[in-house]
Amino acid sequence: MDENKPDVILDVKGLSCPMPVLRTKKAIDAMSSGQTLRIIATDPAAKSDIPALLNRLGHEIMSTGESDGTVSFLIRKNDRGQ
Repeated sequence: MDENKPDVILDVKGLSCPMPVLRTKKAIDAMSSGQTLRIIATDPAAKSDIPALLNRLGHEIMSTGESDGTVSFLIRKNDRGQ
């Protein structure tokens, strides 16, 4: 599998807190363990809120990026995540 190509892409650009976090949780819940999710957001709060959610749920942040006011995360859903 190409590690740069996620299984699911979640574009939450233009949405404000708490919507990026809520949509991220919903997307993760619909995924199978081991699948990857790319999250793309413009809300500045997403930089701290999404990692906090993933940490609490036990999922892995594989990479993060930031460019032109957009932040992105590549995450892997773990077995232990709830």
